[in-house]
Amino acid sequence: MTGTAAAAAPELDEASARTLRFSILVSAIRCTLTYVLLPFVAPFIGLAPGVGPAVGIPIALVALWANVACIKRHWHSDHRWKWPVSVLNVGIIVLLVILLILDVGQLL
Repeated sequence: MTGTAAAAAPELDEASARTLRFSILVSAIRCTLTYVLLPFVAPFIGLAPGVGPAVGIPIALVALWANVACIKRHWHSDHRWKWPVSVLNVGIIVLLVILLILDVGQLL
């Protein structure tokens, strides 16, 4: 590895880790809102029961984008953990797509 490539490697690793943290954080926020806050807390503060899908759909779209960006970042940087990270992200993407379909179904 050349000096420039060696210096760029830690920056790529940190950028990949940041992208992974962000994608998992957005997915976790979406799940927390959907399964904890909205069903149990929203009725106590006067929010309508149907507000969950309206909030969940935009967050799910951001979470999907973040997970795809994470996979792309790890593969682009040829990160040593690209396979495990990709498997984790694909699992999250599958769950998000299922939840997105359920949210759209509730709105229709």
